[in-house]
Amino acid sequence: MPTVMVVEDDAKLLSRFCRIIAADPELELFAAVGSLAAALQVVRERAPDILVTDLGLPDGSGIELIRETARLHPATDVMVITVFGDEQHVLQSIEAGATGYIIKDSLPDEFRGLIKQLVDGGSPISPVIARQLLKRFRGAPAEAAAPTTAEDAGLSPRESEVLSLIAKGFSFGEIAKLLGVSQHTITTHVKKIYQKLAVHSRGEAVYEAGKMGLL
Repeated sequence: MPTVMVVEDDAKLLSRFCRIIAADPELELFAAVGSLAAALQVVRERAPDILVTDLGLPDGSGIELIRETARLHPATDVMVITVFGDEQHVLQSIEAGATGYIIKDSLPDEFRGLIKQLVDGGSPISPVIARQLLKRFRGAPAEAAAPTTAEDAGLSPRESEVLSLIAKGFSFGEIAKLLGVSQHTITTHVKKIYQKLAVHSRGEAVYEAGKMGLL
């Protein structure tokens, strides 16, 4: 069962998120805190499957938390829920390892639907943020990337197989069942894939693998 940690300094919103997660039989509330310090203490001791975090915390930026979580737990998916919709916050969050980015003003009522998207391998992003990113990438010069092979990238045959399944949208649990191994084994493969591709999330891994011609 996927575990979810919520970091939000608005007590009412934090309570709302917790109630929704606790009421879902397919999700487990891992932790709920309202500050950067408390959140860092938790992730330095154990890993949630999913981290939902605000950026504007009373004692620092959630980007620091995203970066630390990605460093310690590469397989953890991170979804930002914030009021900040400017390019700097968006890009810094994604570069730090965020998998999804939702603006609070556009937060849908079906919050657990966003969590399920992450569990299923998706990357929930508010439409306004998606348009912003598309405009940026359309204006960026195209990079000529020479096709390579999984072997050239240092990936083992099993790691290449796992990467291919990630790209198809399978969750880590589903990949484990398909390959007949434990989810812990898949998480270990994923960590190695992230390290070899120098990425911090599933979205980044698929993007980089696509540029390198691995998919």
